Order: sequence, then C-alpha cells, then structure tokens
Amino acid sequence: MFDKKNNSEEEKLILKGLTGVVKPGEMLAMLGPSGSGKTTLLTALGGRSANNGGKLGGKITYNGKQLSNAMKRNIGFVTQDDVLCPFLTVTETLVFTALLRLPNTILSKDMKINQAEAVINQFGLARCKNSIIGGPFLRGISGGERKRVSIGQEMLVNPSLLLLDEPTSGLDSTTAQIIVSTLWELARGGRTVAMTIHQPSSRVFYMFHKVLLLSEGNAVYFGNGSTVMDYFSGVGYAPSFAMNPSDFLLDLASGLTPDGSHEDQNAVKQGLISAYKSNLHDNVKAELHQLNLEQSQDQYGLEDKNFGEWPTNWLQQFTVLLSRGVKERKYQAFSGLKIGQVLVISILCGLLWWQSDASHIQDKIGLLFFMAGFWGFFPMSQAIFTFPPERKILSKERASGMYRLSAYFMSRIVADLPMELALPTIFLTIAYWMSGLKPTAGHFFLTLSALLLSVLVSQGLGFALGALVMDQRSATTLGAVIMLSFLLAGGFYVQNVPGFIAWIKYISISHYTFKLFLGSQYSINETYQCSEEDVSRICKVEEFPAIKQVGLGGQAISAVAMLFMLVGYRLIAYIALMRVGVTRK
Repeated sequence: MFDKKNNSEEEKLILKGLTGVVKPGEMLAMLGPSGSGKTTLLTALGGRSANNGGKLGGKITYNGKQLSNAMKRNIGFVTQDDVLCPFLTVTETLVFTALLRLPNTILSKDMKINQAEAVINQFGLARCKNSIIGGPFLRGISGGERKRVSIGQEMLVNPSLLLLDEPTSGLDSTTAQIIVSTLWELARGGRTVAMTIHQPSSRVFYMFHKVLLLSEGNAVYFGNGSTVMDYFSGVGYAPSFAMNPSDFLLDLASGLTPDGSHEDQNAVKQGLISAYKSNLHDNVKAELHQLNLEQSQDQYGLEDKNFGEWPTNWLQQFTVLLSRGVKERKYQAFSGLKIGQVLVISILCGLLWWQSDASHIQDKIGLLFFMAGFWGFFPMSQAIFTFPPERKILSKERASGMYRLSAYFMSRIVADLPMELALPTIFLTIAYWMSGLKPTAGHFFLTLSALLLSVLVSQGLGFALGALVMDQRSATTLGAVIMLSFLLAGGFYVQNVPGFIAWIKYISISHYTFKLFLGSQYSINETYQCSEEDVSRICKVEEFPAIKQVGLGGQAISAVAMLFMLVGYRLIAYIALMRVGVTRK
C-alpha cells in the first residue's frame, strides 16, 4: 500500500491504498488519466519519492526484501523526458555511462566499453552510433532513437527491474510499438518491467502481461491485460461498440460511462472503486501474501552488483566526468562568437588607448578599471549558465548513484578552466602592449596574474548564483545587479562615498581587482610629470585623486581577500548543488 503526500500549504493524499504484484518475466502497464498518480507511484517504486518532497506510507518489497540503497543502484529508471547530453554522440553517451555505473571490482575499462557496444547493437543503434544526441535547437538523432538510448543507459547495469515513465510519449504509433516490443523482449529474458503509459494503441496494449488502472489515486483494476475487458463487462461497464481497450479504460477512470455520458462522473468512479474492492482487492492481497511466504531468499537476483558504496572510485569519477565535460563544453566555450568578441574588444581597447603617454594617468587607470569591469561581467555571465542547464542530468545521474557530487563539481570547474584562462590572456596580450602600459615583463605578468585571479573569482560568483537560483534569466539579472553594485563601489566612479554604504567596497570584486591593477603598474613614491606648462613640476602618483582614494598599499590584503572569495563562492555553489539529487552527498 502506497501513500504519497506533498508538502506545500497543506498535505495532499495522492495514492490511496494500492497493492500489487509483478513477477520476473512480466510487463506491467500503469494506466490512468492525467493526475491519477501514475508517475507518483512509479517514483515511489523506484525509491525516488523523497527527492520530490513526498512522504510514503506502507512498504515496498522486492522479492520479500525491503527496498535498500544497494537495490536502488540496480534498478533501471527511465524518465519521461530523455535527459541526455545533446553534444555527445550515442556511443559517447553510453560509454561514459558504462564507465561510471559499472563496478571496477568485476569489469575492466575495456569490458565496460564492450558492454556499451553490446547495448548499441541490442537496441538497434548501430546506424546512428556516431551521431550526436541533439536537442531542441540542435539537430541530432530521432525521438525514438533518443528513447532507446535512454533505455540503453539503464540496461548497462543489467537491472532485474526496469521502471519507465511514459516511454512512448511524443512518438508515433509505429515507433511506440517498436519501443514496447523491445521492452517485451527484455521482460521475456527474466526481468520485471513496469511503466506508466497514457494511451497505447490496441496492438501495444495486448503486449502487457498485467494492467493497473488508476483513478484519482485509487486502483480500479489490477490483473491480467488479456482479461481486463471481460472484468469490466462483468461489473456492468461493457463498451457499447468495439474500441481500443486503453481508450475505454481511460474513459472509465475519468468517470465517463460506456455510452460516453458525462453525467455524475463521481458516482461512476466510486462504483468502479467499490467493484475493485469487492472483486479483486482480496485476491491481490492473497497473492502478495502467498508470494512473500514462498520467497525466503533473493531468488531473482536483485542483489547488489556494485560491491561497495560506489561502483567507481573518486578519481575515476572525476576523470570520466572531466572528459565528458570537455567534449560537451568545447562546442560552447570555444565558439567563434565568444573568441571574436574578446578579440574585437581587446583591439578596440588597444586603439583607443594607443601608446598612451606615461603622464596620462587618468587615461591609464581608466583602462585598468574598464578591464576590471569587463572581466568581472564576462566570466560571471558565462559561469551562470554552467549548472542550470544540467540540473535534470545531475538529478537523474545522482539518483542512480553514478558518482559523488564532489567529483562532478570539481570536473565542471576544471573543464571550464582552459578557455576561461586563455581568453583573458589573449585579451591582455593584445591590449596591454598596444595601449602603452608599462612595457616590462614583470609589470605585464603582475597585471596578468591579477586579471586571472579576478576572472576566477567572478567565475565563482557566477557558479554560486547559477546553483542557488537554478533559473538562467533570474540568475543573470541578479548577477548584473550585484556586479554593477561592485563596479559603482570600486573606487573609480565615486571617490567620496558616504560612510553608511562604503562597506560595499569590502566585498566588491571590482574594488580589489582595480587595487591590484594599480599596484601592478605603479608603486609608492613613484612620480610623474603633472604639468605640461612646467615640465619641472613633479607629483607623486599616489597623490593622484583617482588613485589616492583606492591607495597603492594593501596589495597582499587585496590578494588574500580575492582568494577567500575564490574559495567561498565555489563553496556556496557546492552547498547549493546538494539540493539537486540529494540521495547521496
């Protein structure tokens, strides 16, 4: 019996006293109108109801044993949406999954790759194995092929139980029949297959060994698929003309009479529930009780095949995820548009500040502050888009116990580093020498170090905002407000900041970056020619108004503050990601 409750303003009972038995070699279809509780029941069966904030009453047993984490790792669970990486090929998708999900204790790397190849051939994916998965705005394989890839991912672990949520959703009838036929073959091999399905064709319907019909969380039928029409005819609900059984069942579960009447739908539903309790419920309970008595051991092989808490060690998880991340990100990070943007801005800066005279301090510090602002916004806005698009993938893969969150997090950070560090280096190499900043290697590398540190801190802020908000538009807006606040308090635009708001500069990335930039170009007691009329007049650089407010001292403190933010923002992002797929930390 399964009771599922959602905690919002009030608790809502979704599933009401359900009981059933599905044996190895059988395929179960869960039918019912939208909102009847099919997906809720499926997530409860897979041990994933806690991820949705629900509460479960009753118990779920597998071959007489209580559901455990060891069992969860060997249950295949296919979500309704095909949650796949769009830029990977079919082969890459399955190989990466095999390397992460199959245990090191019994399989070598080559054996895992061979397992992926075997799944490709088993599911008829050889023709498209080198094609990318694709997505809404990226052409890839067909919908039916994507669904087979999703099922293939779960079949890699050779599960004894395979759960699927609407595996035929969005597919034409022929493709849907092919998918269900494939699942029927898997069940015939000794597996238990259970799925939710909305409105299957009559050919598909009669492939199911058992059918569960739900109406508002109540069971109105559970039994053999071949006898369902006879049962409803026997309780007074015979169809008035020949029709698809699934259409007929959905009409009944929605409260429509066999003649299509909409009158008193609640009475129809209550009549079906009463008929089920009178005719079927006791028989199902008796079958369950008898089966529990017979199963004194796990005779159908739902044992833990991973021999440990994780199928692979941390380093292997990190390495595989890093390799996958690099393959994914190269299409986005190394885009011509992004590189072109940086090149244009760097050349434009070089031309506007072309060989600026050493005495033009205002111009030079203007360039330094522009770099602090540009390389605050740019990496932050890019990093915001790291985690939100991968939320579904992360939730799915973490729920199946593929890897530790720390391995995923570190791989995503490292995968972005090459481009995140290469672009500012290219920018500074062009703009620095064109603009006439101090032409020595020491000053250049000191400026570059400050720039790269600023980029990493701004990237960390983007990671934190993306992980906290998990909505790209909202996170981008919030990031712009924060970064603009940092810029305004950076010490360049406003030099006489009121005391009650001056504290912003102590958390401002722009302020510390600007300070480090000034320190990379100027030193205390350095002088400059401060009058064009009187060439003998010399002034101290530290007394220049725009520099005096920020100061040339405290460089070490600024660097330490930036390092704290570099670690702190990433720590915030990591903690925020714990909300996604929280079954393992």
